[in-house]
Amino acid sequence: MTQHETDLHSEFQRADLFLAMGQPAEAARVLEGVLAAEPDDQATMELLARSYFASAQLGRAEQLLTRLVEVAPANAWARRALARTLERQSRADDAAVHHRLADALGAA
Repeated sequence: MTQHETDLHSEFQRADLFLAMGQPAEAARVLEGVLAAEPDDQATMELLARSYFASAQLGRAEQLLTRLVEVAPANAWARRALARTLERQSRADDAAVHHRLADALGAA
């Protein structure tokens, strides 16, 4: 692992800890930098989307989850998270499509 990769991994872990401690906005701030450095990293996208959702940044969560399902259409977790994000925005019809896909993919 290069120093850059080590630093990004440490930042990812730090953000995960912030989220676990109930500080999703701080987690999101850290993860935005990680995602800027590694824009295609799906694990970072997922954790950042969780952080956005938990801090009620629903527009940002929707945007990132939409990108994630475009990159990984069989990601059942992302489909379910997108559906829940849409529901929180009172968009049940849009959410239903993603709930059905998540169910078909075996999401819990």
